[in-house]
Amino acid sequence: MKNYKDFEKIVNEIEQFRIEKLENRGNYKKFISNKLVSIVEKIYSEDINSGNTTTRESNENDIKRFIKTKARNMQDYTDACFRYLRETGLFSISQLGKSISIIPEKKSDINFILNNVSRNPVFIDNETDYKNYLFDPNIPILYSDNKDNLISQIEQIGVNVEAPQTASILELKRILKGKLNECKENIISEKVKKIKNYDEYSSIILMYDDILNKNVYDPSLMLEWNTWRAMTMIDGGTIKANLEFDDFGDPKSTALGRKADIICDYKTFGLTVEVTMQSGQRQYETEGEPVVRHLANYKREVNKDAYCLFIAPKINNSCIAYFYSLYKINISYYGGYSYVLPLELDVFIKMLRDSFKASYIPNPEQVEKLFKKSIEYAKESSNENDWYLKIKSYALHWIN
Repeated sequence: MKNYKDFEKIVNEIEQFRIEKLENRGNYKKFISNKLVSIVEKIYSEDINSGNTTTRESNENDIKRFIKTKARNMQDYTDACFRYLRETGLFSISQLGKSISIIPEKKSDINFILNNVSRNPVFIDNETDYKNYLFDPNIPILYSDNKDNLISQIEQIGVNVEAPQTASILELKRILKGKLNECKENIISEKVKKIKNYDEYSSIILMYDDILNKNVYDPSLMLEWNTWRAMTMIDGGTIKANLEFDDFGDPKSTALGRKADIICDYKTFGLTVEVTMQSGQRQYETEGEPVVRHLANYKREVNKDAYCLFIAPKINNSCIAYFYSLYKINISYYGGYSYVLPLELDVFIKMLRDSFKASYIPNPEQVEKLFKKSIEYAKESSNENDWYLKIKSYALHWIN
């Protein structure tokens, strides 16, 4: 945490960092890595000098592990900070997912905050008073709390407000939100048209490269969003992302835990798609059962054949074993057999490249054939590893 009085000092440090970054464009990754290590060493100098370098994952005093863990934590905090800023609706991310900026249409809101909200911290010792202050929906006063400002914003997006002087601020906010949602759906529809025409193919492939290199803001969100784009590009179905989009059709936050990340309706069958950046045993612990439960809920909802595609940069062996077993066990709680097909991200990218190179657009039958093959392989394979190698090999040549 930084003292708010150091604001100008931090701004200067950021500006200096940007200069150094430009000077090291030819060696960017090494520069960023060294810079991060030097910052961690400075912040935790007392712990390092005193030998207090154990971590939650290890009780050993390993300085390299300690620095790596703290650096990773700082990156997680940065992603969380970005998410909080995005949640305000005042900021957007670049299409490459590498920078954040003020939405041009929201500059009036930002200027109002900068000019009217105090930076000075408020100290409250009484718990009740603290909660009353923290949860008061009327503070701070925002640009949109003014009726004239609201009317102006509504009119800017082409809506004539009837009887504006008699409408309450709450009613005007609802009108504004409704219109923004309508505009967002139109923006997403236009983006979908471009994606289906393979106009975004290069962008999708480049984004996956950056995700694999963790060279983007919030890799989990960008993986979910980019996979929705990829599934949309492989035409033939109605593809719905359960992630949240901002007012301009850009990804805002990942799907809630109660639903699959992506739902694909191919008329004669359905498909859920789940993605994760998790690896190791934690992948199985956090993704295993929920993935199957989401598929079961979807099967009950659509009442037709349904499968699940599970994508991660690396598939943990525990997940492979678990998903393989469900091909062979009829569990009524999950609606019968559960067909979850795990694929590593680089295999899925190869499938996208093949669909782009093909002289035709893949059809739903080819998509379903991938899952039908996984069922065949499960019956004839001697174990989960044999099964996984076969479906991986088939996926690598799915167009042929």
